[in-house]
Amino acid sequence: MPMAADDIATMIRDAIPDAQVEITDLAGDGDHYAAKVIAASFAGMSRVKQHQAVYAALGGRMGGVLHALQLTTAIS
Repeated sequence: MPMAADDIATMIRDAIPDAQVEITDLAGDGDHYAAKVIAASFAGMSRVKQHQAVYAALGGRMGGVLHALQLTTAIS
């Protein structure tokens, strides 16, 4: 069963409280999303570490109930 965009955003915000999260359903199938995550707490982190923080927030759902996530991160 696919994940809802709101569930993805909530999980990210729960783990990264200062995050501004924008989720887009790329294919309209609830299975392929793009996420834009902007957070001040990303300061001093490499882009890889920022992405790892977001993936950690999703609790291992990548590749399972969350099939594909195009991820963009930035520092606010």
